[in-house]
Amino acid sequence: MTRRVVDASFRPPWWLQGRHLQSVLPSLPLRRLAVERRAASLRAASRERQLDCGAGVRLQAFHAAPARNPRREPALAVLLHGWEGSAESLYILSLAQRLHQHGYDVVRLNLRDHGDTHHLNRELFHSCRLPEVVAAVAGLQADFPRHRLLLAGYSLGGNFMLRVAADARSACLNIAGAVAVSPVLDPAHTLDALESELWVYRRYFVEKWSRSLRRKQSVWPGVFDFEPLLRSRNLRRMTADLVLAHTEYPDLAAYLAGYALVGERLAGLAVPATIVAALDDPIIPAGDLDRLPREPRLRIVVTEQGGHCGFIESLGAGSWAERFIHAEFERQLSGDGEPAAGSAPVSTAPRASAAGRMTAAATASSAGVS
Repeated sequence: MTRRVVDASFRPPWWLQGRHLQSVLPSLPLRRLAVERRAASLRAASRERQLDCGAGVRLQAFHAAPARNPRREPALAVLLHGWEGSAESLYILSLAQRLHQHGYDVVRLNLRDHGDTHHLNRELFHSCRLPEVVAAVAGLQADFPRHRLLLAGYSLGGNFMLRVAADARSACLNIAGAVAVSPVLDPAHTLDALESELWVYRRYFVEKWSRSLRRKQSVWPGVFDFEPLLRSRNLRRMTADLVLAHTEYPDLAAYLAGYALVGERLAGLAVPATIVAALDDPIIPAGDLDRLPREPRLRIVVTEQGGHCGFIESLGAGSWAERFIHAEFERQLSGDGEPAAGSAPVSTAPRASAAGRMTAAATASSAGVS
């Protein structure tokens, strides 16, 4: 059966509590200076790579080899950002720095049309482009044959990494473990949540996606014309129109089901995988955790608080989530899949919190949830 436990070790101070505040904190500009200062050695060691994913597809990645204190057993951590994030997202940089300083080789991967990659591939990004991510991971495995391979992703990146892990056997991938933070479970429910929650989430994603589409249009002149679509500024309508124009899916519902993890998508998982999610996540309904298959290699860890990809304990660099991922990687590398001491079964029914209601107003002027 799927192991599901509660972790009570995430205890933010009162002034950082609340699901909306936690959800916007990871990407706030005021954290960038601290994160970039801490990640200076990682960035100095990083080298750009273009990964050949077949059929002319190229994905960009940044590899940093450990400069000192490498692990006795080499390990390669491949990290993937959320939708409209990038390899330079603060949560990716911060996690990468932690792993790098503990002797891991680290690869920060960019999805198609994320970061500065719109020129690399003519066709448009969409969330069902799993084969190219699988191919990127396979290429890295071939380039680092002595390394144990580990995957981690946030939000949509967590969704991708869990699907890569689910396809590991058929793709001949030898993955030691995978960790997904706040992964998209049922995209249809996530889209509903984005439409019904605070307007700041819709504005944030519409604005970032619109900038990305305009960038794609500018680097492929005469190929794309997104202007009529961009005028709608409606997330559901934009998604539906692009699905019909740029994917093989007949409608929005079929497309969203194409990258859902609920149901049997993770059935037969051959790779140790861990999902960490907050019960107060405003974007990924906690009830969707109950719709995942009962798999012995799938471990679900939930916290009472944390928002969406938050888990922030201070305004400085670092987060509870990156410490959790590091510890989980160590557990997966050792082959110890048992729940941590002190864990207990938990219901995934979402709860409302007074702190969450109190901090809702604070998000109106914020803009970061990637």
